[in-house]
Amino acid sequence: MQTPLFEHFKIDENLFWREVNNLPSVYLNRGLRISGDTIYLNHLLSYVKNGKMRGLTNRKLMELGSELNFCPGLPFFFKELSTIPQTEEFASHDFKIEHYIISTGISPMIRGSKIFPFIEDVFACEFIESPLPPNYMDQSELSLPLDLEISQVGMTVDNTIKTRFIFEINKGSNKNPSIDVNSSMPHEDRRIPIDQMIYVADGPSDVPVFAVMKQMGGKAYAVYDPSSELEFEQTCELVERGRVHNNGPADYTSKSPTSIWMKQKVREILRRLVKKKMDKLNEKTGRPPTHINVDNTNLKTMDFKQEMFWQ
Repeated sequence: MQTPLFEHFKIDENLFWREVNNLPSVYLNRGLRISGDTIYLNHLLSYVKNGKMRGLTNRKLMELGSELNFCPGLPFFFKELSTIPQTEEFASHDFKIEHYIISTGISPMIRGSKIFPFIEDVFACEFIESPLPPNYMDQSELSLPLDLEISQVGMTVDNTIKTRFIFEINKGSNKNPSIDVNSSMPHEDRRIPIDQMIYVADGPSDVPVFAVMKQMGGKAYAVYDPSSELEFEQTCELVERGRVHNNGPADYTSKSPTSIWMKQKVREILRRLVKKKMDKLNEKTGRPPTHINVDNTNLKTMDFKQEMFWQ
């Protein structure tokens, strides 16, 4: 994701990531524990502070997001999935599919990319450009720096925070801020039950979410770069260990195994919802009365009993 950023500022991308990968051990030697998933955000800020990325703003990050390249089939695969509820089988049930991105990447870049119009929301890392000073609540006017640039991390998303956002979507906290994600809520009252979710991801930072999906009835799918034997091996291990339901190439074109699997699972979920809906309707309305066919033998017996009763 960060490639357009490095290219714009003429930064050696490989050197940057070597530095990032080395930071946990360097800081550990100084007695500090840091998050390996998100320390790159602080290192980006170090590049800004030391002049190598001077003037980097959230607006610039959004502009650079337009240069992001996606896996084959994206973003139009999202639109293809979204049309399934409109097919003849499901058209009368008013179903809707929502797409979300939960990422350790940079939110403004995702929002500036060509994928953003196809998704419901983004949960990713954010930067603050103008941090509020001490005692800001007592000040009537707050001055802004003349030269804006990102200066603090506002939101970090790591492997455990990803599960929080799953539950925000599950309970509807992302749609209704008055719902606290940590508050107790009966499963039948949750906006999107986890067993109606499909989670697709490619990295070790997604293992906790894979576990939540498997435990609570959702679908977990691991994708890999088709040109990487190592990534294929890693996702196969996730399947073998029961961490995910299946794996496939990060290819979302119409006839790819990943595309076919996803569309099948969407239809399975919708069919289950239809059945659940009909079962609930039958339970509330009961069975209608029907005509009873009685043979002649039973009819004579009934007449005899009626005579005995009236006599």
